Amino acid sequence: MSVAMTWPQVLSWRLRRQYVSGPAAADPVAVARRLCGVQTQVASSAQHAVAVRSAVADPGAVGRALLDERTLVKTWVMRGTLHLLPGDELPDYCAALGTLRFWEKGVWQRGHGVTAAEIEAVIGAVPEALAGDPLTREELVDAVVRVTGDSHLREALTSGWGALLKPLSRLGELCYGPAREGKITFTAPRRWLPSWPAEPPPFEEAGVRLARAFLGAHGPATQETFDKWLFGGVARKAVLKGWFRDLAPELTEVEVEGERLLALTEHLDDLAAARPSQEVHLLPGFDQYILGAPRNQAALIPPAVKDKVSRQAGWISPVVIYQGRVAGVWEPKDMSVELFEEVPAGPLADAVAGTRKLLKELTA
Repeated sequence: MSVAMTWPQVLSWRLRRQYVSGPAAADPVAVARRLCGVQTQVASSAQHAVAVRSAVADPGAVGRALLDERTLVKTWVMRGTLHLLPGDELPDYCAALGTLRFWEKGVWQRGHGVTAAEIEAVIGAVPEALAGDPLTREELVDAVVRVTGDSHLREALTSGWGALLKPLSRLGELCYGPAREGKITFTAPRRWLPSWPAEPPPFEEAGVRLARAFLGAHGPATQETFDKWLFGGVARKAVLKGWFRDLAPELTEVEVEGERLLALTEHLDDLAAARPSQEVHLLPGFDQYILGAPRNQAALIPPAVKDKVSRQAGWISPVVIYQGRVAGVWEPKDMSVELFEEVPAGPLADAVAGTRKLLKELTA
């Protein structure tokens, strides 16, 4: 028999688990570890997502973790988007994501104007190209063309959003390095990260660890929700089922207002004890609180306002959270707020003032 709970309980629990309410995280690595990554397509949003969950707003904390301590890493992972991840967890993400080799599909190759042989040539050349110091995009392209002897790759490698580099990130062969004269650079994780292992983890074990971590922050959820978050909904079904089969001894089915979802058994008491949140929070664009949930989860995002939250070209708006759900959107430039429902004026004003102060501290 399923354990029953309500969506207000679940959302309140998620807010606490994700460091939005309750005790703050110790540092950016703790935030990225708990959230299963911080999307950084927009760097300022990522910095805000970390700061709003931290005890102290430290504008240099993310940079130090990325470049000095190398405990965070920036690369393309979930759904082909840029994320900050704990460096010691990147091998698990690569092992799990490497089970879906999208670049081997003819439709993908035709869409990017390359052949299967050219893709394999790039995959073979990049590790050699990154055997030394970090390279800018232009330097990396030059090195790949030199190694392969294929000048046609120059156009493909310099167009789009690094589409031909994303397979390398999934294979653990490429991540961001330190910027040089305002330009991004790329390097090899095995050279850059002190935590990089001698051998990659088995994908069977890596996938179980990712599913466990995901449910620990974004649960209760379904296999399909996990698939949508990690792969964009196109995981190999046998692989996905295998991960959840192996994790099954740690799971309990729960019923949330008629939906049957999976939760980690160790969290059942905490979930059951959660009380609906009455707090108001302003979260940045592309926040994991939104990204980790299905866009059609009506308890979180009312269907009538979905288009204002999940916008064109994959843009996720900054949101006002009240009682755990999206109650509005806001604009960082002028701190204007558009509400979808009534929100207590006092708590909202406090949230706006706190966010304004936080953003000033981050840009000081």
